[in-house]
Amino acid sequence: CCCFSGVYNVELINDSLYEWNVKLQIVDSDSPLYNDMQQLKEKEGIDHILFNFHFKELFPFEPPFVRVVTPVITGGYVLVGGAICMELLTKQGWSSAYTIEAVIMQIAATLVKGKARIQFGANKVGKGQYSLARAQQSFKSLVQIHEKNGWFTPPKEDG
Repeated sequence: CCCFSGVYNVELINDSLYEWNVKLQIVDSDSPLYNDMQQLKEKEGIDHILFNFHFKELFPFEPPFVRVVTPVITGGYVLVGGAICMELLTKQGWSSAYTIEAVIMQIAATLVKGKARIQFGANKVGKGQYSLARAQQSFKSLVQIHEKNGWFTPPKEDG
């Protein structure tokens, strides 16, 4: 396990360099998501958002596949299955110069910018549960849409 300044930590899954669990523990303290994370810690004893990073053999020349595992999040560019809608995570938007730390920080910023909120109770009810297959399918769809229509970059004054 590796911990980075209390913002996130990384654990290899089954000692594989190709699959990581990343626990994001801190987001912008002025965001509703930060408040939700405080509530999650108080109510359920969970102090992080858990992401799964899956690296292909072509990494760093291709981006990792990243998805939210838990908790269920609405908004914040998180799609069905937990996939994340970010150009940076696509082959077109990826650069082999990106560090994983920069990717994690960019994901945290994207969640906040997209007004992500934790959907309390969703895990218990069984609704909205995330799965790798659902995440891969929704990510594939979003890539096809953006390949056809391009990516919208909001003006700088929007954040």
